[in-house]
Amino acid sequence: MAPAILEARGLLITSGSRVLQHHLDFEAERGSVLAIVGEEGCGKRALLRTMIGLERPAEGDVYYEGEALWAASDADRLRRMAHFGTQLAGGALLSSKTLLENVSLPLEAHSPLGGRDIRSVARLKLAVMGLAGYESHFPGEVDEQQRVAAALARATALDPDVLFCERPTAGLDPRAARFVSDAILRARDTLGATVVMVTNDVGLVMTADEAVFLGLETRSMKARGKPTDLRDHTADPEVRAFLSGARA
Repeated sequence: MAPAILEARGLLITSGSRVLQHHLDFEAERGSVLAIVGEEGCGKRALLRTMIGLERPAEGDVYYEGEALWAASDADRLRRMAHFGTQLAGGALLSSKTLLENVSLPLEAHSPLGGRDIRSVARLKLAVMGLAGYESHFPGEVDEQQRVAAALARATALDPDVLFCERPTAGLDPRAARFVSDAILRARDTLGATVVMVTNDVGLVMTADEAVFLGLETRSMKARGKPTDLRDHTADPEVRAFLSGARA
């Protein structure tokens, strides 16, 4: 078993006085794909933002490479977050810039590379995401699946150790969703990155190495494991039905 690169320990996630999830304990192995699944309102997005380092948990902590994010100083937390790439739902590309310019932005801000090298890296990231030949296109000139793929290219521009994705295939038709799913797996394979994704796309969940199912009524984790094992053996009928394709 590969060592865990990211761990959630004793997390209590709240929104004001309302408990979203409690007693969350799980980890993501290095180079694996972890899917976080659950009904609308169960706290998936809040959990993801806690794991990224954007929202403090009420209790517990998230550990990256064995070091706590939230027990650390703000400076140390930001230093660790520099190893993360994020594709958040609604994290739109800048419409006034080409796809190449969008992907170049984090390199310009956070790398020592010069202009020519930045453009070379940005072209490579777009190519990995299946967007070779689209460098000079603006976001409004490509379709939704290509915009998501470009956002993923931007999220991987700095070769993150962990890539966080929020609902990357939401609203896409099956063909477009497969395009984005393949792009995520290519990012994992080419970068060796660990992928943590929030999704209710059963096809995308089935590509994951492990899935964590969050309960809406229980406000806690109700199943965790390899998707095929959960589909075939879990005692939870809702999880089994979801993974069998009975619900989306």
